Amino acid sequence: MLKFFGTALGVAAVIYLIFLGYAYIFQSRMVYVPHQELVASPGDIGLDYQEVYLDTPDDVLVHGWFVPAKEEKGVVLFCHGNAGNISHRLTTLDFLHSLDMSVFIFDYRGFGKSSGSPDEEGTYTDVQTAWNHLTREKGYDPGEIFIMGRSLGGAVAAELAVHQKPAGVILESTFQSIPELGRDLMPFLPVKLLARYSYDTRSKLQDFSAPVLVIHSPQDEIVPYRHGRALYSEALEPRYFLEIQGDHNSGYKESRESYLDCLEKFFRRYKGP
Repeated sequence: MLKFFGTALGVAAVIYLIFLGYAYIFQSRMVYVPHQELVASPGDIGLDYQEVYLDTPDDVLVHGWFVPAKEEKGVVLFCHGNAGNISHRLTTLDFLHSLDMSVFIFDYRGFGKSSGSPDEEGTYTDVQTAWNHLTREKGYDPGEIFIMGRSLGGAVAAELAVHQKPAGVILESTFQSIPELGRDLMPFLPVKLLARYSYDTRSKLQDFSAPVLVIHSPQDEIVPYRHGRALYSEALEPRYFLEIQGDHNSGYKESRESYLDCLEKFFRRYKGP
């Protein structure tokens, strides 16, 4: 009997080590789930838009859409989450357009029509390139630009805010860091030892003074609610928190009325010249 249990324990240990190796080597597949094919465009929902291709300093081509508002009250630089591409965010474009906000939405490298392969530093370079397009090519004053990120995009938005002076920062359904999220999703793994990605949103909140709006749902099944509360606690004043209802991917749609009302007030309060 002891020999049987010893053998079973040995087999379990080998399987666990194999799983650890897989989690380490193929970690990028868990962090990034890009889709190359665009399934729709802003024109499909009646929005005028400009297709944009940008060259990054490391020779990656970043693709995006600029969606102008007719009676513009500001502009949003939108950073999407870790899966799909910009064509899966048409509802967000429609929501922001309804608030008379112009929007520049882009795909990280490896997503949609953007070239290259995604990695943490690369996504930071991509968002900086998008910011440069708005300020240098489009002529926006930094105080007119709101940086908005959903899920992984919140970590990308926070990184940009450390180096720029936007009108405000919106972190929706965003995690504290990859290791902290991994601890919630895979408590049986030594995630902090295995993590090759940081995306440490929380640590960056003390490094910029732009107004912050944190949005999160208690029903979020991917990024636990405590992450949103922790980010709000860490942010400097002025800071705001909106509790929405619904799961990770649909909360903003299920809470449309309160969501849009809060965004409109935030944009109106902190819009620049």
